[in-house]
Amino acid sequence: MKGLILSGGKGTRLYPLTFTTAKQLIPVANKPVLFRVIETIRDAGIDEIGVVVGVGDMAEAVKAAIGDGAQWGVKITAITQQSPDGLAHAVKISRDFLADDSFVMFLGDNVIQGGISALIRDFTRHPEWNAQIVLKHVENPQQFGVAKLRPDGTIEQLIEKPADPPSKLALVGIYMFDAHIFEAVNSIEKSRRGELEITDAIQWLIDHQYTVSPHVHQGWWIDTGRPIDMLDANATVLEEIPAHIAPDAVIENSVIDKRVTLESGARVINSTIHGPTIIGRNTVIEDSYIAPYTSIYHDVTVRNCEIERCIILEGASITDLGTRLYGSLIGRNAKIGRKEGKPRTLTMNLGDHSSVLIV
Repeated sequence: MKGLILSGGKGTRLYPLTFTTAKQLIPVANKPVLFRVIETIRDAGIDEIGVVVGVGDMAEAVKAAIGDGAQWGVKITAITQQSPDGLAHAVKISRDFLADDSFVMFLGDNVIQGGISALIRDFTRHPEWNAQIVLKHVENPQQFGVAKLRPDGTIEQLIEKPADPPSKLALVGIYMFDAHIFEAVNSIEKSRRGELEITDAIQWLIDHQYTVSPHVHQGWWIDTGRPIDMLDANATVLEEIPAHIAPDAVIENSVIDKRVTLESGARVINSTIHGPTIIGRNTVIEDSYIAPYTSIYHDVTVRNCEIERCIILEGASITDLGTRLYGSLIGRNAKIGRKEGKPRTLTMNLGDHSSVLIV
């Protein structure tokens, strides 16, 4: 069995961060979401993984970050999707890599509890299944592909982002297929969005009497497409990772919670950190208070600040804010500080789609 990760898309809902950073490389608990997906597939016993990327600088950044997969003990093949023509199109262009093998397809910006090992076992133990889809009850089904089940639990219909959803069962973005999926993706037409929809391809399988098994996931699942989703995923993962303080981390005159992780070279001086929280490599926290559910990435400087429930990317500098920073995503090498002297003014250089709240 092989793995197929979809890592294209522009991540428009995460602007302005994704103007310069691929959304799949934004870290959750100091590990890029895409890396978590690769590890999830590897831990299910799959060591051949195709990663579908787009074109341009973001795609090159993704390919550079994952390399050939050796860092995870797997073999990764990058597959270029020249235009964003849909998930089913991504399957279609991956035929040479997938051949006739069964495969698991995983959206590269999803975070799920518990991994997929049990799902893979179920699929391989049921050769009569041609596909398996993972579903999850959600409160906003209009934003997802939705499944309508028959009374016996089999799938009657799949609908992509319906205005009037027939259920609250959303497609999570994890699918198992055998080679019959290629009949489907080669038979469907583009949707009104101009894409080959994976929901249409799965519906084609159902309509042509192939067996598609639904699995309703009982744990948590987060689609990290929006800033609030990233923060929720970060908080959820931080609750689950074991705390660790690297041997070369420096703690001076500080209070460190038991649920705090300090990575190699981190320095905490005259500060208090409450977990679950993670502080990245060579990051300096000085004269500051770091509240729970905060992830601060590598080579960051934080001085004389209070920070809570934030994700701060590498190289950022945050100093002397005078108020608590809460619920924020701070990009790479960003600088936030207080202006010295008078007049007291706000001076900003902000990218498109930025959001700033002053209280």
